[in-house]
Amino acid sequence: MNQTPNEITASSKPKLKYALLIILSVLCGSALTLLVLKFAGDSHQTSMSEKTNEAEPLYWVAPMDPNFRRDQPGKSPMGMDLVPVFAEDAGSSNTNGPGTVSIAPNIVNNLGVRTAEASYSNLHVPIHTVGYVGYNEDNLVHIHARAQGWIDKLYVKSSGEQVANDQPLYALYSPELVNAQEEYLLAVNRGNKGLTNAALARLVALQMPKQAIDKLKETKTVQQTVEFRSPQAGVVDNLSIREGFFVNPERTLMSVASLDDIWVETEVFERHAAQVKVGLPVSMTLDYLPGEEWHGEVDYIYPTLNAQTRTLRARLRFPNSNQTLKPNMFAQVTIHTNLAENSLLVPSEAVIRTREQDRVVLALGDGKFKSVAVKLGAVVSGQAQILSGLEAGDKIVISAQFLLDSESSIDSDFMRMDNVDSHSMQAMPEPEVQSATVMGKVNEVKHDSRQLNISRGPIEKWGRGPATLDFDVLDTIDLSTLSAGSQVHFTFEIRAGEFVIVELMQHGQSQMNDSAQDESSNTDSHQGMQHD
Repeated sequence: MNQTPNEITASSKPKLKYALLIILSVLCGSALTLLVLKFAGDSHQTSMSEKTNEAEPLYWVAPMDPNFRRDQPGKSPMGMDLVPVFAEDAGSSNTNGPGTVSIAPNIVNNLGVRTAEASYSNLHVPIHTVGYVGYNEDNLVHIHARAQGWIDKLYVKSSGEQVANDQPLYALYSPELVNAQEEYLLAVNRGNKGLTNAALARLVALQMPKQAIDKLKETKTVQQTVEFRSPQAGVVDNLSIREGFFVNPERTLMSVASLDDIWVETEVFERHAAQVKVGLPVSMTLDYLPGEEWHGEVDYIYPTLNAQTRTLRARLRFPNSNQTLKPNMFAQVTIHTNLAENSLLVPSEAVIRTREQDRVVLALGDGKFKSVAVKLGAVVSGQAQILSGLEAGDKIVISAQFLLDSESSIDSDFMRMDNVDSHSMQAMPEPEVQSATVMGKVNEVKHDSRQLNISRGPIEKWGRGPATLDFDVLDTIDLSTLSAGSQVHFTFEIRAGEFVIVELMQHGQSQMNDSAQDESSNTDSHQGMQHD
């Protein structure tokens, strides 16, 4: 249907009105937005201006390295503008020094953070070595005949036989004893008291037993054979006679040893010599009775070191009332020493050890933590000795410390806030050499290349099983006493990825050798020992 021009104009008027209203609304909104932005910008500039006027920056730092500080604006080593740090900013973010990490209490609980306190105590350092069971020589009696003669009757037939106190051992026919008895009876019959006492003294000097003398006095009859008895209860050793043997005072007939307590001869390496003292407690185990443990003490320390093996001999004493321990048994011995009295100790699990330094994470309270460097001493039995870097009462983190350290160490100076001796912390100790002591059997001695092929036992502290390896040997060790089948007890160190034996004791000769043996192993065995 066709419309006239007037009709079209009339129908378009409402649409124009709506369009004009929309355009007007947009213009008004834009104007209002511009006014708000301008007001906000002016307010921000005013606050920044007031802040700048009220306080001057303490210093300027690099955005990517808070330790890079300058007294005036400039560029960081990375070419970025330095950021000003005001007093309130430094106070809020660096209350406990660079590297302080703040964590909300609920996050601390979720991380399972546990702490321990550094405290002074005695550092117990066990010395592990080996020993050989022997008689207590204080209770060892050697039997000799004071008068020469012939063994008419032998009551003990072999070494190791148990004897009771005053039990007959042997009967001796001795012309000298017969003559001494006749002289005594002659003096008695004459009634000469002086000669009688002299003759009796001669019988005692010839060790004629009291029972035999009493019988002589009672019967007034000379005894052709005299019975000699054991002076103590024990076991017979070194039996060197048989019935019919001719004996004289120069000959040892036998020995009688008590087993109520025993001695254990052991040797310790020279580096442990100063720690071993008389009276220290000792524990001992033997392979033939697994699970059993004996407790004794250091009885005597020999005054000199072995010049060849550089080891110190010590004598240990153990009670043996049930006589379970036998002479010549081989034993594993632990001497319990105190390396240093009143040492500052922390749990060893709290120490984070790196190639460059050792450090711990301090718990500063209120959810704040900070990594600090420490100088580490001995680490034994789950305790670490702290030589510097901590004080008694400091709380340190013993779990989740690696996560906290990774955050704190980014910008930490690793210094305590109250540590004025900053120079003492700059020289950190060298990384501790890892070492292990283990038993082994020599399979082959290679004199030309100075190597030993050894089948070593397990290393429990590293979780390593037995392995057969080639060990290099330093020139300071004498290989002439070693052969295939020798049982050895040795200590090796890991040096620059190589295994070096530094101490060795050959069981068969009860000898220790200060040596440096290294484990350059066959490929599979070397891989199995890489972390030893």
